[in-house]
Amino acid sequence: MSRMERYKHVHEELERKEAKAKKNPYSRKSSKIVEEENWEEEPIYYSEETNEIYQEPRPHYEIPRGKQTIPPKVKPKKEKKRKRRGGCLSRILYLIILLLLFIGGSFILGKISAKAVDSTSSEETFNGFTASNGANNILLIGNDSREGETARADTIMILQIDGPSKKPKLISFMRDTYVTIPGFGENKINASYAFGGAELLRQTLSQNFGIETKYYAVVDFQDFSKIIDTLFPGGVAIDAEKDMSTYLDVPITKGQQQMDGHTLLQYARFRMDEEGDFGRVRRQQQVMTAIFSQLKNPLNAIKLPYAAGKTLGFTATNLPTSFLVRNSFNILKGSSGIERLTIPVENSWDYGQSYEAGSVLLVDYDVNRQAIEKFFGN
Repeated sequence: MSRMERYKHVHEELERKEAKAKKNPYSRKSSKIVEEENWEEEPIYYSEETNEIYQEPRPHYEIPRGKQTIPPKVKPKKEKKRKRRGGCLSRILYLIILLLLFIGGSFILGKISAKAVDSTSSEETFNGFTASNGANNILLIGNDSREGETARADTIMILQIDGPSKKPKLISFMRDTYVTIPGFGENKINASYAFGGAELLRQTLSQNFGIETKYYAVVDFQDFSKIIDTLFPGGVAIDAEKDMSTYLDVPITKGQQQMDGHTLLQYARFRMDEEGDFGRVRRQQQVMTAIFSQLKNPLNAIKLPYAAGKTLGFTATNLPTSFLVRNSFNILKGSSGIERLTIPVENSWDYGQSYEAGSVLLVDYDVNRQAIEKFFGN
């Protein structure tokens, strides 16, 4: 028997293994790839002891190139799309910058346009203080300057917009209230403005009623009409208390109507009835409430920066723009209604006469001080 015939079954076994390997190639990720031309078949050995033929297996990491198993294709996991927050934030920042530029530009333009028009208001010395409750109260003065006459404060109000309640509050002082004016003795409260301007009026309020103001704003009645027409070209909605056409040069009838600047001024100053100054102060407060209420209109809000700049241009004031910006939200909150107080309060005054001032209101200072503290939340 020839050697080939003797080991025929060995060759058949090898061929069978090769066929099987073709169907199921080697597949180990850590296998070492060997070039096919350098590949040697596994050597065949014969054991005389056991009379068996066997092959020495090659190391598992040596696999001929082309015979390694191609791993099955695995679909890569889809990465979740992340929201591009950076792009969104940059757009928001861009819009904020545009808005600030619009507000600042409109404000400056309004102020310049007001300065181009003759205004009767001029800046004054004012040494204000912050109130005990932390509020920077604003002293509002409406004067009626006439050629050849000393201007007197026809309207005296204190506006608080940054107090504990963060809501606008307004106190009106009757101009005939009899007070002690520092350095000038006793007289009507509005005389203090004629004697020493806004600063002396501030001192008079502090000494008699214990109320401090940080800022002031003086508006001459000649400029008031211009300010209202700038803020509200369509007029201010007012529910007039009574018919005043008989006494005034403007047609004011009882009921709801739109008033331009001139008409609104006449309505606020009217006192030719039995109520006198009490009715006038109430109507002045009504006008202030109507102005705040109309600011909530979106159309007016868009024009507000320009109008605010023009208003300050017509006004003698030490109010910084930063203060108005910081408290703009509180100002808009006043659109739902300003809390109001009139000094002297009810049952705290009597009519009196003075040689220097004529008919005056004699007030109980302690009662009115307490009323102010309670109202402002001191």
